[in-house]
Amino acid sequence: MTPRLPAEWEPQDGVLLAWPHQGTDWRPILHEVEPVFAAIAREISRHETVLIATSEQAATEKLLLGAGAIMANVRLFSAETNDTWARDFGPITVIEEGSPKLLNFGFNGWGLKFPAFLDNCVTSHLYAAGAFGAVPLETTGLILEGGGIESDGHGTILTTAECLLNPNRNPHLSRQQIETELHRHLGAGRLLWLENGYLAGDDTDSHVDTLARLCPDDTILHVACPDRDDEHFASLEAMAEELASFRTPAGAPYRLLPLPWPEACYDTNGERLPATYANFLIINGAVLVPTYRDPGDAAALATIRQAFPGREVIGIDCLPLIQQHGSLHCVTMQLPKGTLAPR
Repeated sequence: MTPRLPAEWEPQDGVLLAWPHQGTDWRPILHEVEPVFAAIAREISRHETVLIATSEQAATEKLLLGAGAIMANVRLFSAETNDTWARDFGPITVIEEGSPKLLNFGFNGWGLKFPAFLDNCVTSHLYAAGAFGAVPLETTGLILEGGGIESDGHGTILTTAECLLNPNRNPHLSRQQIETELHRHLGAGRLLWLENGYLAGDDTDSHVDTLARLCPDDTILHVACPDRDDEHFASLEAMAEELASFRTPAGAPYRLLPLPWPEACYDTNGERLPATYANFLIINGAVLVPTYRDPGDAAALATIRQAFPGREVIGIDCLPLIQQHGSLHCVTMQLPKGTLAPR
């Protein structure tokens, strides 16, 4: 039977987080970034379970209690990690014959840019620890990150050529072979390939979850740059044209909602950081949206409310997160209904 990759807005059991620690690149600003993770966990715990992989359970629990997390909805598991980008090393869940199945794809640190030997084992460690109960787990050698794909839940996958066709991922596979693999593992009936779009400072080779997001009712939220003098202008204009050319399975154009363009942010070395409002997380009854202490924050929340009128839209200050070139969606992985072991 053909598997189905659920849309993120479908019912969930929980969300996976990997907690930052002294051994990660967060070390210089750990005191700034741990409160961000705690805020994300708190808001998730108000709506569903938050599953946390951490090397320091007692310290993590203390931070969560201080942040006001609903601890009855928190599950802590001991796991060593290189870093915290659970979107890209966490399990990708498909529905097969009406039941969830976990897929453990390979993660190579976005094309061998960063160490990932511990992160690549997190899913199997959580599985062995009983986090997912009797849900089957399939491990595959295909290199695939969750941030590189978007699903509408009905067989359409939105992705970027820069990421999935990059020779630093699966150099032995052609575009057609990649499509065949995505059909076999995820039930992708059709792929919408973006050939344009990038964010300066992004280490992921243009993950789609930083650029354009599939939403309910044939809507796509996407980043847009109105400043002709900005280095992103031409590429994001070309991406917008591609999005306008895409058609739904019924043959209609998508409803496109452009997101505000935040002011440029830079790290201490003067490198531009990938601030993007597209990196939001959809959970049961709510959408968690990264904010950047930027004049565009309020407009971003309002735009996202247009795509999710029935959900609470919650802003979370993620300015510390982009110091390591990612944001809110990048540090989370949703776990669809039926995925977690019963308590």
